[in-house]
Amino acid sequence: MTKTLRRLALASTAFFALASGAYAQQTVVWWDFLAGGDGVRMKALIDAFNQEHQGEIAIEGTTLEWGTPFYTKLQTSSAIGEGPDIATYHLSRIPLAVSSGTLSEITDADMEGAGISDADFTAAASDAGKVDGTRYAVPFDQHGLILYYNRDMLGEAGLLDGNGLPAGLDGLDNFNAVLAQFSGNGKYGVSTPTGDRYRTIYSLFGQQGGTMFDASAGGFFPTDEDVNKLTNAIEVVKGWVDNGYTPVQVESPAALALFTSQQAPFFIMGNWEIPTFVDLHAKGELFEWGAVELPTLFDTKAAWSDSHAFVVPANSGKEADADKRAAVMKVIAWMDAHSLDWAGAGHIPALNAVREGEGFKALKPQSDYAGFADTAVFDPRTTLAGPAAPLGDAWSNFVNPATYGEIDPADAAAEMRDDLNSQL
Repeated sequence: MTKTLRRLALASTAFFALASGAYAQQTVVWWDFLAGGDGVRMKALIDAFNQEHQGEIAIEGTTLEWGTPFYTKLQTSSAIGEGPDIATYHLSRIPLAVSSGTLSEITDADMEGAGISDADFTAAASDAGKVDGTRYAVPFDQHGLILYYNRDMLGEAGLLDGNGLPAGLDGLDNFNAVLAQFSGNGKYGVSTPTGDRYRTIYSLFGQQGGTMFDASAGGFFPTDEDVNKLTNAIEVVKGWVDNGYTPVQVESPAALALFTSQQAPFFIMGNWEIPTFVDLHAKGELFEWGAVELPTLFDTKAAWSDSHAFVVPANSGKEADADKRAAVMKVIAWMDAHSLDWAGAGHIPALNAVREGEGFKALKPQSDYAGFADTAVFDPRTTLAGPAAPLGDAWSNFVNPATYGEIDPADAAAEMRDDLNSQL
């Protein structure tokens, strides 16, 4: 057991030794937006927590609809003091939640009582949970864009290293040459669903060191150089389309099928598709495959990322309850300490002790792409960012269409900048 996990266990023991004589079982009302495989795994974690803490804490969980319905309901419920005690949240939406008064600060004392601190998490995720230095969320995972690959096809082409991982993909010219090698006759070098191309473009923007938002310097894409870097990133993906390395337009199910039917050796998508491939391979319906970090096509490593995190709604007008808060923090710390189970869904544990532990290192292919946790590019710190928010609309309206020729890349970058700045 690592030092951090031992500290969490000791904090738990001390907490309940103190609390057992002070109050009866605490019921923690929990809301999440997790469906599908994520929902199954989270329900299993909740059940395990409740079984382990019988007579102490009971999580009363409810799953609501993902996206705008969840965030709207949490905001309105918190405003009238009827929100849950704890909720899952995307870190990219924290600035918007804070601006609406939805969330309660999570103090250093709260963290200390649960046996955790910022130092126990990746810096990128920890920072993304704060607004102006004040903490409003504790990260649970990092999820982001990765490169899936067909190990059989790459092996035949001599593109695997001694560990069976892709080799020779870094550098734009190198990567394009590999894509060209596999393209033609109805096949493609890489499958990239149209609706998700913005994540690739944002990653490539980050690899150039671009600044998407700076409130003190004019807002979105504050310099002409930043607009140029976005244009460069768009042109990379548009080049894949123009050269026949990826389909002009393709929806997510068809893009997935291109990869699974061996019509493309690479598939760029978030790590949430990991369970799909694990299940297909277990049934004998998929080739040998793997997943790694995105290749570094520009100056530095970077990949689009977000995090599932835990927040404490402000619940306006509701009297503060120190015992309830301590129980909530206990839930958060326990979930993070047990996030190896959550990693089965493809997510990277945000808690360093789990991510750096032997259990996660043995988890493949998750540990092969875990490095992006340290080079993650989160959405900028603005109220327009996050899932089901205006930033996503701008990507869809301007940047994705530019990849298939509907808008000139330079025009798309400038129009996106102007549209977002008009909303500030």
